[in-house]
Amino acid sequence: MLRNALFLLAAVMASPAAADVETWAAEGWKTDFSKLEVDPKEILSVIWRDQIPSIDAPLFQPVADEGDLTDVDPVVSLVINGDARAYPLRIMMWHEIVNDVVGGLPVAVTYCPLCNTAIVFDATVDGVGRDFGTTGKLRHSDLIMYDRQSHTWWQQFSGRGLVGAHAGHELDMIPSRLDSWGRFRAEHPDGKVLIPNNPDMRQYWRNPYGGYDTAAAPFLYRGALPEDMPAMERVVLVRADTLFAVSVPLLREKGEIREGDAVVTWEAGQASALDTGSIADGRDVGSVTVTRASDGAPIVHDVTFAFVVNAFEPRLVIRTE
Repeated sequence: MLRNALFLLAAVMASPAAADVETWAAEGWKTDFSKLEVDPKEILSVIWRDQIPSIDAPLFQPVADEGDLTDVDPVVSLVINGDARAYPLRIMMWHEIVNDVVGGLPVAVTYCPLCNTAIVFDATVDGVGRDFGTTGKLRHSDLIMYDRQSHTWWQQFSGRGLVGAHAGHELDMIPSRLDSWGRFRAEHPDGKVLIPNNPDMRQYWRNPYGGYDTAAAPFLYRGALPEDMPAMERVVLVRADTLFAVSVPLLREKGEIREGDAVVTWEAGQASALDTGSIADGRDVGSVTVTRASDGAPIVHDVTFAFVVNAFEPRLVIRTE
C-alpha cells in the first residue's frame, strides 16, 4: 500500500508543516530570505536537506554493456551536441537530481516522483555553473531544489527561483523526454547509461511509491484538485511558444496531435515507474515525443499529472477531446 511504500519520506518525517522564514534560517541555510517570491505557507518542510542525495559524480557505462534494465524500463533521454545519455528512473527515483556535464554543457537532470516531472536544466546561472541538491521541502507536492553556490531555492516544475539571491530568475530548460530503455538503446547504440555509484545503497529495481499514480489524490498536496478529470491522470505539458496541455488518454487514442508547429506523439512500450513495487512490472503508459513539424527539433515538455498542471497553470485548459 502507498503508506507502506513511501520509504524515503517516512524515514525521518515528522508531521510535515508550513514553516516561516525564522524557522528556515534556524536550519543553517545561507539563503537570502529577504528575497521571497511566494507565500512561505505554500512551502512544506518534509525531510532534511539532502536526505534524498543528489548524484554529483555520475557514473555511466556504454549502452551495449547494460544488462539490468528491461526494454520497458523508463529512462530520461537526453541528447546534447551528439552526447546521448539515459538516466533510468529506477535511479532517479532515489536521488531526484543528477549534476552532470553533457555535450560540454553543465546540466541538472531532475525527477520529482510525486509529480512525475522529469526536467533537464542548464545549470549555468549568470555565467556560473551551479550544482543542485534537494531542500527536503515541497511546494504543490513538487520538489524544491537549491543551488549550492547561492543557496537559492528553485521550483523544479518551473525552474523558477523562489527564495534567495536568484528569486524570480528562471533556469533554462533543455529538451529531454521520458522514454523506454528499449527505444533509447535502439536510437542511441553508442550512447551511455547512468549506473549507481553504489549499487547497494538502494534497492534500485524498486518503486518506493507503490500504487501512487493510481491513488485517488496526490501525497503531501494541499491545493485544489481538477474538477473535470482524475487528479493523477497523466498530462503532456508542452512548453512551446504557446503553452498547451494534452491528456495522455486522448493522445493514446489518437496516436498523434498537432498544435501549431508542435507534433505530439505516443508510442506503447514504457512501464510506469509509479505503479507496482517493481518498476519494470508497471503498467504500460507509453512514451511521448514532442517535436517541431518544421524541422523535427525536440520541444521542451514533460509528462506530469493533472493536479500539477492545475496547481501551477490553473488557467490552462487541458485538451481532452
